Parts: sequence; structure tokens; C-alpha cells
Amino acid sequence: MDELEDLRRTHLAGEITEKNEGQEVILMGFVENIRDLGGIKFFILRDISGTIQITIPKQKASQEILQKISILTPESCVAVRGAVVRVPQAPRGIEVIPSEIRILNLAQTPLPLDITGRVKANLDTRLDARALDLRRREVLAIFKIRHTAVQAIRECLTSLGFVEVHTPKIVATATESGAALFPLTYFDREAFLSQSPQLYKEVLTGAFERVFEIGPIFRAEEHDTPRHLNEATSVDIEMAYARAEDVMKILEEVIISVFSRVNEKCRQELDILNKTLEVPEKPFPRLTYSEVLQKLDEAGLHIPWGEDIPTPAEKKLGEMFPGPYFIIDWPLKIKPFYTMPKSENRELAEAFDLMYGSLELASGGTRIHQYDLLVERLKAHGLNPENFSYHLLPFKYGMPPHAGWGLGLERLTMVLTGAENIRECALFPRDKKRLTP
Repeated sequence: MDELEDLRRTHLAGEITEKNEGQEVILMGFVENIRDLGGIKFFILRDISGTIQITIPKQKASQEILQKISILTPESCVAVRGAVVRVPQAPRGIEVIPSEIRILNLAQTPLPLDITGRVKANLDTRLDARALDLRRREVLAIFKIRHTAVQAIRECLTSLGFVEVHTPKIVATATESGAALFPLTYFDREAFLSQSPQLYKEVLTGAFERVFEIGPIFRAEEHDTPRHLNEATSVDIEMAYARAEDVMKILEEVIISVFSRVNEKCRQELDILNKTLEVPEKPFPRLTYSEVLQKLDEAGLHIPWGEDIPTPAEKKLGEMFPGPYFIIDWPLKIKPFYTMPKSENRELAEAFDLMYGSLELASGGTRIHQYDLLVERLKAHGLNPENFSYHLLPFKYGMPPHAGWGLGLERLTMVLTGAENIRECALFPRDKKRLTP
């Protein structure tokens, strides 16, 4: 095995063009598609940017290079120093003739996964070998798009005056209910993994006015579906002196910014995934909960008023509304305790869900900022206000009116990439059955 020593990459594979003809370059990456045509040997070098052909003419190559080529295996990690040559029949019309090859790490064979995708593997097989699966160009494309989306979210919210915060992920109290908590031992006390930054971000509006967080959430739910994870990444905002409609407009700005940025910066990745993105126009349609139930009833799906909308009904809604739309005016009893009742009808909540087709991307609304009403709503949900004493304390001291939302990053990535399973959009997904790798 060779050492890297002072050798450093000069170019990425995808950066090399005909303009580099005659230049000496140093490339580093993985080996794929090794071929021996008798008088000439080839392999494809792949890195984060793409691929380039490495060609070794046997009559001109040194014995050292020929010996290294003879032991190369697929997915070995190598460094190549060589000259760029224009060759019309080569992929992209160029190749590199090496003067030096260093084998930085020789891959064992057989591989648990075919990185090229010629041999298909199911999702469980891929996730078992996730470190290798992440090298596949389709998988890389998903996470490059996710990265671009996160950048767009941060820039959009920062430009609107939001301050990024990071709240605790080890907590003493349930955010919504104790049924979906992962307990853990915190020294000599019981604690839990945070379901949401909700309670913290509300309190922070009393100091920073506008806050956002992009971080992990943990839900001990029994779901085993293509759209649920037990550890996910949530984009949360909270905004002082605002109501539901104000933060819905913020959410529209964020979604449009993300779609626009991905369309602009990720053309190659979208092409790899055969995905076309249409940037939505604002305002997004707004449908009341009752209107949605009526449309579903007309489509043959009856849901009693006051119940949540189940997955089959969401799929039917996706057929009716393929793009983004809001569902507003939800029944108060199925929304969390901190949700503000509508003043004109206290059976309804000032709450919304953002849907994209059949997929719920975000939920939010106006929050309760009055101490007495918050205590009342805790009791209505069967929760003991004493367990929320630290959260309730700031509400005695002039908490401002506020509103906010939480947006699922993996679900947004599903929409952006066309992925059919949310596990495709998490680097190392955690669900009911999977705790490794």
C-alpha cells in the first residue's frame, strides 16, 4: 500500500476538459470498470465531481504502474499523476495517461454492493452497506440536493431577520405527549430525547423575536412506512408578534427559495435522478379542514369530522392537488396543547399543515402566549402543568404573541429528488427495525 505523503490533488475528475490537454494533473478517487484489451488497460477514476478514464498503454507504461494495475480491484482508493490527452473515442473525449499511480487503499473483493448499479440491490441491502451505497452517483445526487436546500433555507431565513439557535436534545419533559418519547438515563434521573425544539423556540421569541433551528428530532412512534423515520431532521422557526398567516408566508418564501436554488445549482444532479422541478408560485392554495373532508367525501372517502387525515386520504388528495397547498382551520382537539384556538370558533385551531401532493411537509400555527390559557390547554390534553413548570414560567412575564412551524427536511428532500422512500434521504436512517450502521 502506498502513502499519500506530500501528494495533493490538483483537479477534480469532473473539472478536466479538453482545455487541460497536455497538462499534468493529480487526481484522487475510486476505481471502477477495470478493463484489459491486450495492449492497453483502462479504468475509470471516480470522485465527488464525476469520472474520467485512466489509460495505460502497456508498451509505454513503467513496470511499477503495470504491476499496480494488475492488482487493482473495484472501489480501491487511488491517486493518479498523469497527462491529459484528447481522445475522441474516450468518455467525454479526454483521458489521463498516468506517470504515477499510488494505491492508497486496496478494496477487498467481492464487494457487498455493485456501485455502478448494473447489479440491482434492494434498499435493505444498500443500507446494510451504506458507506459503499453513498458512493453511488444517484445517492450522491440526493445529498448534494439536500445540502443545497439547507443552504437556501439558512440564507432565506437569515435574510428575513431570523437568528439560528441550537436547543437541547436531552430534555426532562415531553413536548406533546409522553407516548412518543425515547427515555434515557441522565445520571440518576430519567430524561428523554427531544421530540421537537417547540417549547424552547417559543421561549426564545421573548428574547430574539425571530429564531430558527435545523436539527435532529426523535419520535418513538411505531410507524413502519416509506415516509416515517424515528430520527429525522427538522427545520423549525418561531416568530414573535405574528400569527399563523404570517408564518405561512415565511414558509412559502422558504419553499420557493429552495426550489429556485436547487433548479439553479443542481442541474446535473436533477438530470442524474431524471427529476424536473417546477418552482411553485405564491400564494399556495389554502383549503380548510372541512373543505378537504368534503372533497374526500365526494371522492368516496368518508372521514368523521375531528379525526386526522389518514394516509389513503392523503394519497387521494395528492391526486387532486399535485403541488404545494395548505390545510387550515384544523379541529383544536387533534392539535398540540400550545396551539391557539380560533377566537371566532374555539373548536378550531389557528393551525395549518403544508402538503405537497400526498406528503405532509410541515405543520404550524399561532401559539398560545397567555399563561392561564396554556395551563387550561395542558389539562385538556391530560398533561400535568407541574411537569411543564419551567416552560410555563416565562409566560408569566410578558411573552409576546408568536407563531411558527416545523418542516421535515427528509420529506422536503423526497419532493426535491423524487425519492419514494424517506430512508433514501437520510444518510444513516433510523427506523423501528434499523439501528445500524
